[in-house]
Amino acid sequence: MTTPDSAPAIVVETLVKRYGAVAAVDGLTFTVAAGSTTALLGGNGAGKTTTLSMLLGVLEPTSGSVRIFGHDMRTDRQAVLPRMNFSSPYVDLPGRLTVRQNLTIYAHLYSLSHVRDRIARLAEDLEITAVLERPTGRLSAGQKTRVALAKALLNDPALLILDEPTASLDPDTGDWIRTYLEQYRARSGATIFLASHNMAEVERLCDSVLMMRGGVIHDRGAPADLLTRYGRESLEDVFLDIARNRRSAVEEPA
Repeated sequence: MTTPDSAPAIVVETLVKRYGAVAAVDGLTFTVAAGSTTALLGGNGAGKTTTLSMLLGVLEPTSGSVRIFGHDMRTDRQAVLPRMNFSSPYVDLPGRLTVRQNLTIYAHLYSLSHVRDRIARLAEDLEITAVLERPTGRLSAGQKTRVALAKALLNDPALLILDEPTASLDPDTGDWIRTYLEQYRARSGATIFLASHNMAEVERLCDSVLMMRGGVIHDRGAPADLLTRYGRESLEDVFLDIARNRRSAVEEPA
């Protein structure tokens, strides 16, 4: 877990991504503490997916920098990619391949050893053993989410990046996934960085929140601090205040 002397897991400085005259991301600067869980929040079009893509090194910034575990993702990402992984319900694994085949391919991409044992362990942990030989395209939404998470955990990542980890799941499955993520972080000391529209999920999982609108960060802080600052009882109300630009944070007394 995080200690006062821990170097940040992620350091982002004046990050910009432009598409012609449009700035999808416009000067982001933030750090993510090692061993923490941090949420990147914002409405549709706020720049979250673009930011995640630059953190993963699959999208080149127009300017600025991303450093993960001290490595510049523009010039030295091969040194850190083996320590990272990513999961999103919006990125489908090949549907004609079985779950085992998909996981085996990704395990080899990460040059993992004892692949069959790793898959068996994760399948047991995530309760997907029964579907290992089933084509991935024939899984339910909850099963696909668990398989995607298994793919993301194959290499025991020190940094796990998640895009809407419980989207479209029923409350029971969503709670199960959140509990598993809490347990993974507790036992591994991993850093989790996630984008989510589920404010209750964010309040439960996250130490810190970054609130985006229009490609920039409008506020940041621990969930409890944001609730106090905006005089709100739920993070959803804080989200709406920022997304709709309908009020400012409550001013501190002199």
